Amino acid sequence: MLKQFLAVIALGATLVTSTVSAAEVQLTDPNKMVRKVSEHTFERIKKDQPLISKDKEHLRVIVEEELMPYIDYKYAALRVLGSEVSKVRAITDEAEKAQAIKEIQEFIGAFRSYLVATYAGVFTQYTDQHVEFGAEQPFKGKDVVVVKTKITEDGKPDIKIDFKVREDRSGEWRAYDMIAEGISLLDAKQSELQGILRQQGIAHVSKLLEQKSQLPVQFRGSNTND
Repeated sequence: MLKQFLAVIALGATLVTSTVSAAEVQLTDPNKMVRKVSEHTFERIKKDQPLISKDKEHLRVIVEEELMPYIDYKYAALRVLGSEVSKVRAITDEAEKAQAIKEIQEFIGAFRSYLVATYAGVFTQYTDQHVEFGAEQPFKGKDVVVVKTKITEDGKPDIKIDFKVREDRSGEWRAYDMIAEGISLLDAKQSELQGILRQQGIAHVSKLLEQKSQLPVQFRGSNTND
């Protein structure tokens, strides 16, 4: 189940990124954005297969160029930290609070690096999957919209995916979470890290994420700690 879910992460991430120009992708409409960029991203992955075959590290380049500009990783990182952010807000000593804020900023950077490595690793499993889209969702007056999709592949069961897309202050929509077969990526990561965060702190978890992000690009779906 975990291997399937991690594969969904990368396949689903293609729905929210692309090399197409901002004029082509309507970031003000989450439904059109998801549909438009998915078409272009799958083309990019297929086109770069010769480079990927020679060096899997090229997948990091694809993730940086195609994925990260359209993922609200800062918001996602803060969601993973959860109550740890509230604890920092409650600090009254200025020096202590400044240090705590610095640790959060470093965590956000480490979380971003971890996402790049994770997506790059899962993209090694890409073959020729197909994406089907659900009905467009109303979004006027909403901060978060769930865009429904389905991943299909010959000879394998369909995988249902819900994307949580969030509108920022500038009115642009970016993805921050996905729910595959009822499992939230952010909830799963928060559950995995909350004990370590509580016992050893944000700085320690940041180091763990950085260490994982520096490992060679490979699929690690069989390891629950990755």
